[in-house]
Amino acid sequence: MCSRLFSRAALRNALLFLGALLLALGRTGYASSTSEQNAVRVITIDGTINPVMARYVNGAIGGAEKSHAAAVVLRIDTPGGLDTSMRDIVQRIESSQVPVITYVWPAGARAASAGTFITMAGNVAAMAPNTAIGAAHPVGAGGEDITGTEGAKVTNDAAAYITGIAKLRGRNATWAESAVRQSVSADDQQALQLGVVDLISPDLPSLLSAVDGRTVQLLSGPATLQVANAPIVEKNMSLLQHFLFVLSDPNIAFVLISLGLAGIAIEMIHPGFILPGVVGAIALLLGFFSLDTLPVNWVGVLLILLAFGLFIAEIFVGGFGVLGVGGIVSLILGGLLLTSTSNPEFQVSRWLIYGWAAVIALFFLMIVSTIIRMRRMPATTGTLALIGRTAVARSPLEPSGQVFLQGERWQATAEDPPVQVGEKVVVISVRGLRLTVRRAPKAEKAQPPPGDERPEAQRPEEGQAGTA
Repeated sequence: MCSRLFSRAALRNALLFLGALLLALGRTGYASSTSEQNAVRVITIDGTINPVMARYVNGAIGGAEKSHAAAVVLRIDTPGGLDTSMRDIVQRIESSQVPVITYVWPAGARAASAGTFITMAGNVAAMAPNTAIGAAHPVGAGGEDITGTEGAKVTNDAAAYITGIAKLRGRNATWAESAVRQSVSADDQQALQLGVVDLISPDLPSLLSAVDGRTVQLLSGPATLQVANAPIVEKNMSLLQHFLFVLSDPNIAFVLISLGLAGIAIEMIHPGFILPGVVGAIALLLGFFSLDTLPVNWVGVLLILLAFGLFIAEIFVGGFGVLGVGGIVSLILGGLLLTSTSNPEFQVSRWLIYGWAAVIALFFLMIVSTIIRMRRMPATTGTLALIGRTAVARSPLEPSGQVFLQGERWQATAEDPPVQVGEKVVVISVRGLRLTVRRAPKAEKAQPPPGDERPEAQRPEEGQAGTA
């Protein structure tokens, strides 16, 4: 009882601490000690385009509008991402009340796939030396080519969308359409020559100096950039946003879902632990949040669920056999199909899948099986511990009488009466304070100690215990 109360108190304190930590993380990154009026707000897209990134960009541009910033610089290094999140970012750039400068940076960076749309949507588009842009052909949720009528519809829609962006910003619409239909790419020099971007700049200060005095068109009308000497304010993700963005990784999604199902499985197998079930539920919810930001294949998710169902069934059936092996195979297939795509940015690591499957299998084989064996061990205390013990009849059992067991007299009923005084019996069940016994195999009448010739009725009882 004390241990359970302690566990609940520890769990409550842990949840309170987690809540306070998340609150602190959510606030981090939004406070500013200096005014941002007439400053240049710098936003960084570094990684895949997903809902977390879209919310970050949207919030950062909104903050720049409220603080009347001189401009927003959107630094980009991305392999692409989700079409819906990309469109959210493009729409936010096009509706911005402050000029947005898109900048593929640093050297070696790329604005591939969805990044191409975002770069071309800027009021000013720039690239650092040794960067690339393009390869924007749409693919399915699993990274596969979309064929047939559906493929034509998606490709035509994407081509029309990027062509519209290019025409709005006065850039090369023909190349933009080729980036979608033929997956063409260009380095910084080619992009500048083709009119895909406006300039090449090695760093942020030189970029701001180059665009200073340029007039751009906003929805509200023309605006002149006055950014050469403007203060620069970095607006990175808050710790909470960064935490959620880190979760948006197929490897982490796979581990979280597996860990969550393992915790819930432990709670189902051995109720009362509490903590594994709570941790498992939290991990599972975070895992599904992670999947929401990925091009997920739900067949893979169902295979992972099936794997843990087979593990649990194997434990109750007993022995690590066909069901356990089926669970391992299902877990591996689920990991492989979770985000089945040719893009390595959206793939679960093969080494992680095989290693994690081995860890989970060993866990259920050794740890959980040990828990089950402990539950099935015979009781060592209480009335159930009397079952199987040997007692001695102290009165005839025809069928009821008294037996002597562990220093006490017990009322007993024999299953195979009559049992004579002194015969040994075995306890087979206990109900209240009455035993049900059966004559012990090859039972022999108890013999008096050597030298004690008194009649049995005159001998002292063992332990002189009271009657139960």
